Amino acid sequence: MTTYLPGIAGPDPATVYASAARHLADAGFGPGDVVHVAEYVTAGAPPDAREGFLDGHRAPVSVVPVAGLPDPGHRFAVDLTVHPGGGEAVAGGLLRIAGDLVHLPSVHTTTGAFRDQYTWCLERIGELLGHAGLGLDALVRTTDFTATATRAEYPRCGRPRRDLLGPVFPGAAGILVDTPVEAGAAVSLDALAARGPLRPVNPGWSRYDTLTYLPGVLAGDTLVMSGFGALDPESQLAVHEDDLPAQAAFVYDNIDLVAAGATVTRLLEYVTPAAVAEYPKLAAARAERYPHAAVTSVVCSALLRPQFLIEVVPTAVLA
Repeated sequence: MTTYLPGIAGPDPATVYASAARHLADAGFGPGDVVHVAEYVTAGAPPDAREGFLDGHRAPVSVVPVAGLPDPGHRFAVDLTVHPGGGEAVAGGLLRIAGDLVHLPSVHTTTGAFRDQYTWCLERIGELLGHAGLGLDALVRTTDFTATATRAEYPRCGRPRRDLLGPVFPGAAGILVDTPVEAGAAVSLDALAARGPLRPVNPGWSRYDTLTYLPGVLAGDTLVMSGFGALDPESQLAVHEDDLPAQAAFVYDNIDLVAAGATVTRLLEYVTPAAVAEYPKLAAARAERYPHAAVTSVVCSALLRPQFLIEVVPTAVLA
């Protein structure tokens, strides 16, 4: 069974990975069980200690540029996805298959305008999936990290998504980053795929009839969901402006509608700098609502709707 460890943050990669090793051991796992590593890196983070932590084991890595972390003394964070035995290694561990899910590294390029880069990222993900005998139709979620400087170009991702993805569109999340993962990268993509048939999950929101992503995708017994902000799915208007607890409650209510009784096992929460001071207020309500969820919290430069203070990306499993 795949297990998600809560995000671990600290002042530098060496400290964080030392703590991650302890958490991994406490959960009954070792480096060879890791199927995916996500690193959340601030602009000033020093070099990482990942190779020493993995001890020769190879797993796909997503490097995510972030504005900061909720604790101002922290500059680096990591979350780990683990599966007994490390799942099935593909292409020497470039990809790893754990249960129904196929874990990939993040991808980016520095060549071309925004749409060209977005198309390249999708095509590169397709090439990687080819190692597992799969194509882009196997995607269950994409997360776009778009450079704030090219925010106005973001709608141009719709065409390559419509041309290359489907017939069951994946879930999606969109985050803005002031400092991209590499100079010249207008966007980087993190992606998750699955083997076997995919089933779209939508509680009845008509707005998704014209979009290139879904509220959720069921792959086996895993429900992979999109990122949720405080957007009314019927009116498509942002709600609860400047009120983080109200936005979070609204987001959690919509997650519960999509999950519909499934157990939420992972929450990745992106909060804006304006929300950091109030963010600790969410902890008790979140823990009560999602007692089985591993939580990772990071500070992003901004979200695609300027009114949003938080975006939550959940994963759940059927009971």
